[in-house]
Formats: sequence, structure tokens, C-alpha cells
Amino acid sequence: MITMKQLLLLAFTAMMLAACKKEATPTVPGMDTVDSSAMINQTGAFINGPYGNVRGTAKIITASDSASFSLVLQDMSISNGPDLHVYLSKEIQPVNFIDLGKLKSTSGTQVYSISGTPDFSQYRYALIHCQQFNHLFGSAELK
Repeated sequence: MITMKQLLLLAFTAMMLAACKKEATPTVPGMDTVDSSAMINQTGAFINGPYGNVRGTAKIITASDSASFSLVLQDMSISNGPDLHVYLSKEIQPVNFIDLGKLKSTSGTQVYSISGTPDFSQYRYALIHCQQFNHLFGSAELK
């Protein structure tokens, strides 16, 4: 016979396992296009973090209308993981950051819209970060 304590433990374990399941990032190469008239404001090359391998370039661009900004991840190759997000961050470890959304793909070129007008002299890092486990996969210092 199952006791109430065992039943609660079983229910809690099932909830935790279901909550921790996240799908890996898509591997089909990203093929976003970049406006050829956009101005490049800052650029940086990705380096590996403690939990992943990342190669490629990050660029902050201004649209030709000068009213919007985007982060371009170009020629990317990223080791796969669950719940990978793209951040603009003030630090190399994300404490003060802007979440630009889930990583679209582990390879290729991807464009992420940046809402508002952040102070890019403070948000100096582009990060690939696993939210679920708080793991840094890679970073690029934007200069």
C-alpha cells in the first residue's frame, strides 16, 4: 500500500521531471538576411564559455531608417543545448541583461531585434546562455 507521503513524493518527482524537459535548439542553419544599407555600430568575435562551444561574430547594426537596432549573429556554430537564449549583457555572466529571445538555430546567420535604445556602452556583451541551467555557452565582447 502506498502511503500519502510516498504519493506526494511521486507526484513531486513527476512534476520536476516534466518541468525540466526542454527541447534542444533547432539545428537547421539560420538564413536571416541583413539589410545591406544597415550601419554596423559594434562587432565582436565569440569565444567559448565554460559549458559550450561557440564560433562566429556578433554585430550591433542600425537599420537604414536609423530608428531600430538589431543584433546579428553571423556565421555561427554553437554546441546544442536546452533553452538557449541570446542576451545583450552588461557583464560576461548575465546579471544585468536584455533577453533577445530563444536561439533560432545552432548555425548560420540570425538577426534579433533590440527593443528600445539601450546604452551600448554599457551592454557590451552578446551571450549565448542556457536559461534552464544558468550555463554560459559563449560570449562576444562588442567594441
